[in-house]
Amino acid sequence: MRPAVVSYGEMMRARQVNGIATLAKFIGDVVPRDATVELRMSGIHAARVSQPNQEAVHFVQQSSLCVVAQGAKSVVIGGDTYRYEAGQMALYSVDVPIAGRVTRASYAEPYLVLMIDLDAEKIAELVPKVFPDGVPKPRDTRALYVGDADPHVIDAAARLVELMEQPVEAELLAPLVRDEILIRLLRSPMGSRVAQIGQAGSSMQRIANGVSWLRTNFDRAANIEELAKLVNMSVTSFHRQFKAVTGMSPLQYQKTLRLQEARRLMLTSMMDVGAAGRRVGYMSAAQFSREYSRFFGSAPTKDVSRLRGEGGRAADAPAYTAMQRTSAADSADLDDCRTVDRARLRTDS
Repeated sequence: MRPAVVSYGEMMRARQVNGIATLAKFIGDVVPRDATVELRMSGIHAARVSQPNQEAVHFVQQSSLCVVAQGAKSVVIGGDTYRYEAGQMALYSVDVPIAGRVTRASYAEPYLVLMIDLDAEKIAELVPKVFPDGVPKPRDTRALYVGDADPHVIDAAARLVELMEQPVEAELLAPLVRDEILIRLLRSPMGSRVAQIGQAGSSMQRIANGVSWLRTNFDRAANIEELAKLVNMSVTSFHRQFKAVTGMSPLQYQKTLRLQEARRLMLTSMMDVGAAGRRVGYMSAAQFSREYSRFFGSAPTKDVSRLRGEGGRAADAPAYTAMQRTSAADSADLDDCRTVDRARLRTDS
């Protein structure tokens, strides 16, 4: 009897399934309880969430690659909703405010995700090797790409997490494995999008520069003409491409940053409504309360009181200010929140 012939596609699918199971085991080992932790290598994080979020968690998702090993999540960016689950990866090309919610998780099978910050300088170093004849124009410029994770990327991700429990090997080999993952991303269908992150003068990098200014100066009045000039674009082109990438206009982006930061200040610093509004740049308390209520669904005082009664942040909610760059753990699209336990795997991540 002749053995059944297994196609290449079937082999790759089996490899992906086995690889995801291995990655889930390794993440579960390094993050034994609900948290988002930074591993031994800077810019590498892993997260565990054991219960679905009852409501969306608002935070700024840093430019990063997220590989989901178990569970599922949904994310809202601007007016668009994205969903990703085990075996998929989410690539955030710029820092963007999101509302994320873990939709499938349990204590027996928690949501598990590996997050790798996308370093523009490292990508710029690798691009000429992958694209010696120039980078093709990307077909899609939106901030988030969701797709099935390549088995080779999953395999490298599992090896990267496994190295985190081997200090000497991690110092020597982890940077090489991270570079392997970046190279495989550059050689994938999303390669031209990734390349633009590190390409000086690309429209993606110009928008990223505008995003960086808004994150640093979210509490100041934004002059769009000056911001467009800062990134060497016309006002019309800057506004159009900014919205194409982030899903919102520059002023909507800034308003979202302000409201997220005000909520964080009231929740974690016990700041009153008026002080929080002024801190993030609102001159009118009435306008602040009105826009906060419209964005979060209830008045500031009522909203914060409810959150405190529920125990504050969700386990995967980020603990950073709007001005800081961070990644996150999970919410709707792979928005990987961070309650960063900066134990760097000394005890737990």
